Amino acid sequence: MQEQEALGRSKGGFSSKIQIQCEGLGKPMQFVVLPGQSSDFKGFCKLNAAAPAVKRSGRGRPKRRPRYLVGDKGYDSKDIRHCLRRQGTTPVIPKRRHVKRRSRLNLVLYRERNRIERLINRLKQARRIATRYEKRADNYLAMLTIAAILLWL
Repeated sequence: MQEQEALGRSKGGFSSKIQIQCEGLGKPMQFVVLPGQSSDFKGFCKLNAAAPAVKRSGRGRPKRRPRYLVGDKGYDSKDIRHCLRRQGTTPVIPKRRHVKRRSRLNLVLYRERNRIERLINRLKQARRIATRYEKRADNYLAMLTIAAILLWL
């Protein structure tokens, strides 16, 4: 039951984990709400499977996949990197500390990760999202969607 409602134990206590995909300017595109103890890999699979189309600045069909994906060390996995490269996206993800072979990281692109952190801070200005008043995961996801719409306006 707790798994369905996206509630679980983590270091911070009984909580949920929000994973967000945003566009280049820091506007939210889609969310996944997971239990607090779940790994980032589960959220990536759900976000990547339901990637929305992004309107191009000029003429043409909407883009389906981003050129780069910037993530933190939680997304450092061979499977994630392979999946991204197969779909034509360049991963900008630092290697974990225990990995022996480290590849070069594009620090200029990695610095753009602060946009997602700032987006999460703007979303958590709504007390309902920061404290998760809703018991049901669907209701919490609806509140996240309302907060995202307000950011887009």
